[in-house]
Parts: sequence; structure tokens; C-alpha cells
Amino acid sequence: QVQLVESGGGLVQAGGSLRLSCVASGRPYVMGWFRQAPGKEREFVATISTSGDNTVYADSMKGRFAISRDNAKNTMYLQMNSLKPEDTAVYYCAVSSWYAAATARSSRYDYWGQGTQVTVSS
Repeated sequence: QVQLVESGGGLVQAGGSLRLSCVASGRPYVMGWFRQAPGKEREFVATISTSGDNTVYADSMKGRFAISRDNAKNTMYLQMNSLKPEDTAVYYCAVSSWYAAATARSSRYDYWGQGTQVTVSS
């Protein structure tokens, strides 16, 4: 059983920045960030390999968001810059305990955090 604890969400003005954190129990896993806005389906944000050497981003986040990890702290981060009102959503971290590579496919993740709200005002 993998426990995930997210933090770092909040209210920020458009153009601002936030950093989300996700602490995971156990060994390093493939991890990812997803988000869900009101009335919309959950969407992929970014993913990172167990070593941190490989990252993948959704097209709309490239250049603005940066995913990273510190395995010594069992923590994954999402640095979000140049935030836009359309980035408003609940952000979830996720772990795949069985898939071996960074992946955007949500079905490959079997553990999910409780979510942290990010609100970007215009």
C-alpha cells in the first residue's frame, strides 16, 4: 500500500507561480501529476521516471510547468509558472507500482493522492 500526501495548492493571481509537493511512502515509483477542473474530465499534466531522468509533459504545460523528484525525501514536485485561470483545478499526484516507465496513461497508475486545489484568479 502506497500512501501519498500532497501539499502546496492555493490561490494565486494569473502570471504567478506555485509549487506542489507529493510525498510517497515506499520505494521510488513512476509518478505523475493529473488535474481535474470542475465539469471536466481528469487530464494528464506531467510524469517522471523513477530515477528522474525522463519526464513527459502535456503540450499545454510545456515550458510553464516542471516536474522533479528527490528520492532521498520520497518527494515529487510540480513547479508551476506563468499560471493561467484555465489552470484552475484539483491537482492529484499518482504512483504506478507496476509500470516501469514514465507514462501519461492514467490507467497505469494504481495509487492516487487526495488532491490539492489550485485556483488562479484573473
